[in-house]
Amino acid sequence: MKKLKPCLALMMVIFCSTNFAQERITLQDGSRLSVYIVKPAETLSGPAPLVILMGGGPGNASISRDTSIWLGGGFAERGWMVAVPVSPNNRAFRGDENNQKVEQLIVELQKKEEILDGKVLLAGISNGGMSALEIARRNPDNYMGVAAVPALATSVVDNRVLAGFPVYLRIGGADQLGWADRFDETAEALTEAGVDLDAAILDSAPHMFRMNWESLDAWLDKISE
Repeated sequence: MKKLKPCLALMMVIFCSTNFAQERITLQDGSRLSVYIVKPAETLSGPAPLVILMGGGPGNASISRDTSIWLGGGFAERGWMVAVPVSPNNRAFRGDENNQKVEQLIVELQKKEEILDGKVLLAGISNGGMSALEIARRNPDNYMGVAAVPALATSVVDNRVLAGFPVYLRIGGADQLGWADRFDETAEALTEAGVDLDAAILDSAPHMFRMNWESLDAWLDKISE
């Protein structure tokens, strides 16, 4: 982590001078939500597709900022408009109230001419990955898919509404929180519900791992067809 911080600081300087910004978005319920925006690395001929990317842990400002840089930057390089919301109550975006704030955020962001209308990609790390699955279960027709890197799921929650829905799931084989031990349970819960699941354990990878973009790119191409 100590070696990573100087790299993050350098990337912050680069993003701040080009396509990285923090905004306060007023939602339909009257509340305001802080969001880190990372614009596509290259100028596009039309509006960019939107990915809502949620950080791990409590989803606070620090975590969301770092997430927007090291993972959001990868999406931006591939032409995505990236929005990383900051949790208003340090509860990630879990639960109905916070789920609804993400839905309202999407409505506001898609009013911008530079953002494509239609289905949105949901992505998240750890708690953010589970937030993404919760939000998708509310109305899967609104979303292209979920990239959960990582997340957990159980059969206690009714996942059948996600039948046929694309989910990309990766969990580190050396996950410090023991999530690798729950990979089979998670994959089984989603598969039995009929989810279109692309899931794998990453050998020797920790809880937060370097993204395998070759694998994720192939999945993104598939769901974008």
